[in-house]
Amino acid sequence: MDDRLQNAPVGVLVASLDGTLTALNEVAQSLVDLTDDATGSPLAEIFPRSVEDSLLVAFEGDSVTETSFQEYYPELERWLDISVAATDEDVTIYLQDVTQQKRYEQSIEQLRTERKRTAVIEDVLSEILAELVGATSREEIAETICRSLGDADIYEFAWVGEREIGSDDLVIHAVGGDADETFVAIRDALDDDTARTLEERAVKSGHLQSAQPLADNPRVPESVWTAGFADGVQSALAIPLVYGSNVHGVVGVYAAGTEAFSDRERTTFKTLGEVAGFAVTAARNRNLLLSDTVAELTFEVGDSSFLSQLSQSLDSTVLLEGMVPHGDDALLCFVSVEDTDVEAVEDAAAGIEEIVDTRTVRESESGGTVELTIQGSTPLLAISSLGGTVRRANFESGTGQIVVELPPDGDVRRIADTVSRDYDMEFVAKEERERSVTTAREFRDALNDRLTERQRTVLQTAYLADYFESPRGSNAEEVAASLNITGSTLLHHLRAGQRKLLDAYLDEAPHPSEEH
Repeated sequence: MDDRLQNAPVGVLVASLDGTLTALNEVAQSLVDLTDDATGSPLAEIFPRSVEDSLLVAFEGDSVTETSFQEYYPELERWLDISVAATDEDVTIYLQDVTQQKRYEQSIEQLRTERKRTAVIEDVLSEILAELVGATSREEIAETICRSLGDADIYEFAWVGEREIGSDDLVIHAVGGDADETFVAIRDALDDDTARTLEERAVKSGHLQSAQPLADNPRVPESVWTAGFADGVQSALAIPLVYGSNVHGVVGVYAAGTEAFSDRERTTFKTLGEVAGFAVTAARNRNLLLSDTVAELTFEVGDSSFLSQLSQSLDSTVLLEGMVPHGDDALLCFVSVEDTDVEAVEDAAAGIEEIVDTRTVRESESGGTVELTIQGSTPLLAISSLGGTVRRANFESGTGQIVVELPPDGDVRRIADTVSRDYDMEFVAKEERERSVTTAREFRDALNDRLTERQRTVLQTAYLADYFESPRGSNAEEVAASLNITGSTLLHHLRAGQRKLLDAYLDEAPHPSEEH
């Protein structure tokens, strides 16, 4: 090899026409991990192998084929750019390391692909979220999700399951896309007590579960990843349908690539699970609101409930007056206590894990009302998440009873079994009752009967004077001056009138202190 080739900035190999190495420079030695001792050996024995083996192919046939190519060599962990130039006497092979360039190109291509996938995903999820807003049933929600995800080119198939009545087993509600044998394997695994699918793990934990690729994840049943390999399915994502602390069901999404779900996609799918969980709850609440009949379920509550513990600690009767959701997994519960100093409630609540704060609302000689901030999983929050309404709840000396109102459909048994299974509660009775239908005129007439003439006058004047607007068009002093009454009298009548309006809206009995 002449000095010009020996000192070239690229790797140079010289071989005979039959493929025997005759010379190489130092750059070539470094690139392909060879030494001077390699000379005299066939290239087929000493040159690293690639998938295509294009260099060795060039020496096949009656003559050497001049060619240029780029290939990855796993043994070297490098991409090499190779050019083959032949003469009548020998063959010169030029080598150049292009690993950094290929990695840069791959990164650019990966970003382009992710950008395209993100655009598709956002379009699909936007379509799903738009349709979920108007969904009126669990079945419609499941079909919407499966249809949209199953029709998307970037996914193979999707399915939606829901917890079976009385257990953590999953019942399939809908499936979309080309499921083939993989879905059959998933369905069989759901019935196999010795295997646990990603979807079952997602429902159990309430968190996303992923497997990329399926075959490398020990949590995926062998039958599922084997079927996936045959179908070309290599990635899976299980998204729980969550609302508050309750998991309604799960969405399983399956794709062809080994890394089909990026961090950004998983975050987006988590949002889908939360919105779908909210939609399920909203559909149940809508059914309760529009139903002509309701089912009342009565549960006996054991001593593990925070209200049972509170009544036992106080040795008093505790009544739940109402509750308001406060964030994803918290409630504001308003309870009244009898024959107990309300200050004792704070001391008793300090030893109960679920109660994180207390505040006295009203105090009297015989007891009072206290606001409790409840954090974590409780039957009250679960009932609300499942579409039920707690109508009455009373506790005494460590035990209690809760009456829940539900729409009279298939959810009644499901919710009863779910609450009984997950909490220290026993379902003891069910009663269906007709709901009276009240027209807007009848509602106004009923309010007129409750309000005194002075309360109606004060409310109407304040309303027309934009007292209730923000910012206010008139303040309390200005409205009071219009009625020739004092500001304190105005506020007294406003509070009394507003209380009666809220009593009518929230279906509560009139407060005894505001009957006049």
